[in-house]
Amino acid sequence: MDSTLIISAIGLGFASGFHCVGMCGPIALSMGLTKKQQTNFYLQNLTYQFGRIFTYTMLGGLLGIIGEGFEMAGFQRILSIAVGILLIVMALFSFGGKDFSAKIPFINQALLQVKLKLGLFIRKADYRSRFFTGLLNGLLPCGMVYMALTASLAAGGIAQSAAFMGLFGLGTLPFMFAIVLMGNLMNQAFRSKVMRIIPIVMIVLGGLFILRGMEIGIPYVSPSAEGMGISKDSESCHSMGTSSHKH
Repeated sequence: MDSTLIISAIGLGFASGFHCVGMCGPIALSMGLTKKQQTNFYLQNLTYQFGRIFTYTMLGGLLGIIGEGFEMAGFQRILSIAVGILLIVMALFSFGGKDFSAKIPFINQALLQVKLKLGLFIRKADYRSRFFTGLLNGLLPCGMVYMALTASLAAGGIAQSAAFMGLFGLGTLPFMFAIVLMGNLMNQAFRSKVMRIIPIVMIVLGGLFILRGMEIGIPYVSPSAEGMGISKDSESCHSMGTSSHKH
């Protein structure tokens, strides 16, 4: 996975952390973790967090099947540009401080069963329940996760897309771990201000994906494939020359 994707995945996750505090923070706080037994507290918190990250990684792997199909068909550049455009469109729908997924009615209704199951696991205090709480939390409708999954399509394959979503999940970890550790760190007014900035970050990331697909020769951001093509051509010519020399 190239550096543009690694930076995008972690950056997207970190920016999403502000969003996660407001959207998923109440779920984390409702687990009732206390600091009476500190080691147990930290381990249960991490178990919950890695449940979320595991779900993101698996979803990335599933979407990676599509990305790998585009890669094999030679359409990876087109896919990267399309993903960049789609991220920008999603970001534009997010202006005003609202999660764009809230504007899609069927998404809000589709996962009612997941929420019911989530409620059952939240009330239990064992590690298995913490992990399953994280797993189910990762399935809840979230515009930022949808953006990350869209971006993961351009990673180029199953393993790459899974790694992209794993890095995205790790990017959300600091804020989500801290909210369980320290309670609600940020008031609603502060979160609303940050939510207005996030679409701008998404537009920048969308631009990076478009540049990556254009291959215009910017190191690390949009490396050119021209050199590789020349190398292949020269190698082909060399083999042809060798063949004719033998004859």
